[in-house]
Amino acid sequence: MAFRFVHTADLHLDSPLRSLALRNPDLAALVGDASRRALVAIIDLCLDEQVDALVIAGDLYDGDQTSMKTARFLASQMERLHAAGIDVFKVRGNHDAMSRITQELILPPSVKVFGGRAEAVELKRGGLDIVVHGLSFARPHAPESLLPKFRRPVGDAVNIGIMHTSLAGSAGHDLYAPCSVAELQGWGFDYWALGHIHARSQHEGAGTVVMPGIPQGRDINEAGPKTVSLVTLHDDRRLTVEQRLVSLAQFERVAVDLGGVASWSEAIGLIERALATQREHTASDHLVARLSLTGATPLAWRLRRDRDLLLAETEQRAQRLGRTWIDRIELATEAPSVATAAGTADPLVELRALMQSDIVGRHAIRQSIRELAEAVRDDLPPDARGFGGEDETGFEAFLTQLLEEGSEEVMARLAPATGDE
Repeated sequence: MAFRFVHTADLHLDSPLRSLALRNPDLAALVGDASRRALVAIIDLCLDEQVDALVIAGDLYDGDQTSMKTARFLASQMERLHAAGIDVFKVRGNHDAMSRITQELILPPSVKVFGGRAEAVELKRGGLDIVVHGLSFARPHAPESLLPKFRRPVGDAVNIGIMHTSLAGSAGHDLYAPCSVAELQGWGFDYWALGHIHARSQHEGAGTVVMPGIPQGRDINEAGPKTVSLVTLHDDRRLTVEQRLVSLAQFERVAVDLGGVASWSEAIGLIERALATQREHTASDHLVARLSLTGATPLAWRLRRDRDLLLAETEQRAQRLGRTWIDRIELATEAPSVATAAGTADPLVELRALMQSDIVGRHAIRQSIRELAEAVRDDLPPDARGFGGEDETGFEAFLTQLLEEGSEEVMARLAPATGDE
């Protein structure tokens, strides 16, 4: 008789969505509720597949933002599993450690939350002896490996370990309980159920090591369809791992080349076709698209000047496609260099070149922009300061982008108004 379980992590219930809320409250509401909908989809999957257990490898909550309303919702979902005889094994991650309700939430007895000391829960399914090992960290920081704290594998049993870890480190993630895949596989467990890194990865070898990834993306940096792992432990101790889609909303980057496009209607048509193509290839119910418009086009400055109109028309086309949303429009188009009868460049093109090569590069201008950007950044809460890069190099690149885009905005307003063709 096989032992089957669903492995997930990093739902981040109640994760704040400040930037989306500022741009589009309806979109923010959709994405803000998507993590809860993903949890419901995970519970539905457990029930439909009649699994033996759900394994949650940390960060079910998102720090101290979690409300008691979310706690009641979570408890009701765990009750669904309890009623079906499905066990839950959970460790706390760094965000769970910050949650105010972590210690207060009353869950069914079938939910095992591992504490700060390594524990091992023994199960028996048919002819299989199974041991589930888990360890939580009580604080939001774990600079040292948790692996030495785990018990060694129980002989003649199938050993499953649950750990919240950054592994050897990953961009965009804090270092947390670091260890290597080789170290995990050398520990002797048959399966490591990990959490913390939001991108999925799977490593085969002496033991199977799986980072399931976030089950619901929250922004464009968590793009693509999001899944959980359905794990089957066969009677002969073989392991098979399947991915199952659970994300409600799927973030995707959609590139549109407007090179040579001279009419507004043609540009909107190209954007709509690109969105339709991406919609067809989107596995989740909703597509949240970030448009990137590129190419040399006479419309370049008009697109910037009439950005509000561009967004409105694009959102209208997205709505017509159904379950399609516009996260943001990034403009990287440029005006083509057009020679005049006298053989000289267009005056606006010449002015743009002067601004990019001379004015933008002046130290005094850059320093003024730097001081303004630093003042804005320092007035924001710590978790909202990442817009300017993660280090000095990133901040310098951000300033360069501001200056270049600023000059394009100036040119857009100097360019003469033109009608559609």
